Order: sequence, then structure tokens, then C-alpha cells
Amino acid sequence: MEENEKEEPVKPEEEGLLDKAKKLMDKADDFIDENVEKVKKSKAFESVAEKLDKAGDFVEETIEDIKQSGVKEKLEAFADQTEDKAEETLSKLKDLGKKVAGKTADKLEDIAENIRKKTDQDKKVENS
Repeated sequence: MEENEKEEPVKPEEEGLLDKAKKLMDKADDFIDENVEKVKKSKAFESVAEKLDKAGDFVEETIEDIKQSGVKEKLEAFADQTEDKAEETLSKLKDLGKKVAGKTADKLEDIAENIRKKTDQDKKVENS
């Protein structure tokens, strides 16, 4: 027996809210990754990296001096200077981290607000 069924044209499924949210989160993730790269290439980051390199060089040179001279006072001075430089560098890194986190939070809030607005618009269109 033959069945005479009417075939309905296949309609592409409309993109759901979950799919849209997923795409926005992917875009936000990409945005964050791009900004992390930008921060790594920034002058501030390079400056901190250079200072860390200089501090490392300073440590190596001072250790060599201490090995050669064996003077206790040099060891104490080295410890003080290294501590000061480490505290300064850590402070700068914290500030940089706070700035990056703040900017990222602002962008994520903007994205969340855009999602809310789009959701509200979609609800209004559906209710109309």
C-alpha cells in the first residue's frame, strides 16, 4: 500500500536563545584572549618583564660577588634590595591585573546587557 503523505518543506531551525548565548560567550572568550595578548604586548607588561629580567640579572651578579668576596654585609644588602624590587614589581603586577580584570569585567557586563536587551526584544516580538 502506498501512503500519500504530504511532505512538509524542511525549514532551517531558528537559532534559539541558548545558541545565541553560546555564540556571545564564544565571542567574549575570543575577546578576552585577544586582550590578554594585547596586554602581553603592551609597554607596561614589557616594562615589568624587563624589570624582572634586570632583577634576575642583578641577583645573579650579586650572588657571584658574594661568592667571590664572602662578605656578610653584601648578602644583607642584596636581600634588602631584592626584597624592595620584588615588592615594587609585585605591586605593579597587581595594578596591571586589576586594570585588566576591570576592563574585562566591563566588557562582559556590556555583553550581558546586550544579551538582556536582545532577550527582551525577542520576548516583545513574540508577545506581539
